Amino acid sequence: MTTPDVTVVVAVYNTMPYLTECLESLVNQSIGVDRLEVVAVDDGSTDDSGRELDRFAERYPGTVKVIHQPNSGGPAAPSNRALEVATGRYVYFVGSDDRLGEDALKRMVACADEHGSDVVVGKMVGTNGRYVHQALYKKSDPDVSLYDSALPFTLANTKLFRRELVERHKLRFPEDLPVGSDQPFTIEACVRARKISVLADYTYYYAVKRGDASNITYRADHLARLRCTAEIMKFTAGLIEAGPQRDAVFRRHFTWELAKLVQHDFPALDRPTQVQVCAGIAALADDYFTEPLRDAMDVRRRVRIALAQRGAVTELVRAIEEEAAAGPPPLLLEDGRAFLRYPGFRDPALALPDRLYEVIGESVPKQLAEGTGLVSARWEQQGGDLTAVLSVRVPVTGETDRAVIRLAGKAMPKSADKPGARRLPVGSELPAPAGELSRTGTDDGTGTVLTARIPVEPVRAKLGVRVYLDVAGSTYEVPVRTLDRPLPLARRWREKVPYRVSANANAKGRLVITTAPLWESSPSGERSRLRHLMSRVKRKLTR
Repeated sequence: MTTPDVTVVVAVYNTMPYLTECLESLVNQSIGVDRLEVVAVDDGSTDDSGRELDRFAERYPGTVKVIHQPNSGGPAAPSNRALEVATGRYVYFVGSDDRLGEDALKRMVACADEHGSDVVVGKMVGTNGRYVHQALYKKSDPDVSLYDSALPFTLANTKLFRRELVERHKLRFPEDLPVGSDQPFTIEACVRARKISVLADYTYYYAVKRGDASNITYRADHLARLRCTAEIMKFTAGLIEAGPQRDAVFRRHFTWELAKLVQHDFPALDRPTQVQVCAGIAALADDYFTEPLRDAMDVRRRVRIALAQRGAVTELVRAIEEEAAAGPPPLLLEDGRAFLRYPGFRDPALALPDRLYEVIGESVPKQLAEGTGLVSARWEQQGGDLTAVLSVRVPVTGETDRAVIRLAGKAMPKSADKPGARRLPVGSELPAPAGELSRTGTDDGTGTVLTARIPVEPVRAKLGVRVYLDVAGSTYEVPVRTLDRPLPLARRWREKVPYRVSANANAKGRLVITTAPLWESSPSGERSRLRHLMSRVKRKLTR
């Protein structure tokens, strides 16, 4: 019997009816059943999964091999059992509720053979609302590193591994981790690999979120996830010495696994559990949360990790609840730096460094957009001239001299026309003020009100009201939302050629000022004016 090119390992526990589609996607691979081996381990299923596996084994003898065993509590033990009997040159792991693209195995094996790859990562997508990190799949690359790519954010074992590598280093899955047991296997394989390749030219893997959310990852509680993350990080620290390479891998664990422990559901935990979670995060932060790693994270997650590390449970709960209720906190601009004023900022009792709260290299469009809105608007007319007096609140304090209000005649590009603000290209300069501009702090000290007196030109135009401001070396364009503020009524101005002007909220709730002549100086314009006058006369006669 010839050696199969690839052994697909399927750990199975109660995944009907998804299992059928998974198995169909395997036996119908374009690589052909003669080059394929499927080893499926039924981990004590109580639904029809075991019978379904036996049905496929009967239909595809010599290709589909089934092992039945008592339930072990997770995918690690059945995966290890499958590795004991695997014979393929390569081994591939697939979730029993997921499926592969038809050409997936053929393409990945060809890539590994061509480039001598020990690990091949094919593009994954999520279905049914399943989130899959996509940064790694921007382009195909025959040689990527674990340390300078997005690979640390894609540590599932759903990859093609050279089996010789697996056996030479005796790579196996830790059976005492209910969550994340594939990470130590994947991390060590990537550390040991001579070459890692990424294929982004095809959808290789469809990751399915079950309708009942019964996956063990979704069921595990905070303390179980914390314990598993601690074990994974300890294992990884034994493979990679302290320094930039370890930081590159651990950035994933601080921004993903650990940050998820202190998100929206943390305030609902009982206080003893909150204290235990913070203590566990603190132990890991004390060991691994280096300054370069800290600075590489976004402010929100960085602050939450630091509050947990300090044991500031009350401030941590307040940070989560306040952001959920009111959005990100206001920005403080000071000496060319920008700080997000989360709880604990410059609190002498905590004595946390400002650097934790500083915006370092990241974009802050959400923070700016969610706190920017119209406070008031009115028209001022003197003779034939009209001025729009607009007061806009921005969530910024400190050096607000780098903020102006402008009327923009062009729509934002579709690629940037999103709910948040837009960071302008590098090198963009703050526009000069249009008219007079004054600045006052808000009563609660959390923002600044910009009041602009902007002349309105007698032209046909639709003008978006925008705030432009500089934050930490970047210039942002922020559409002004009307929120629940009253808008000024439409009015006319000028004597010789009357114009009308109005301020309205567009479909996205943004303030737009529209100007146009009441009629045009043309025959069609005269007819329009006549119809307008006749309509007014008719309304008066019918009253």
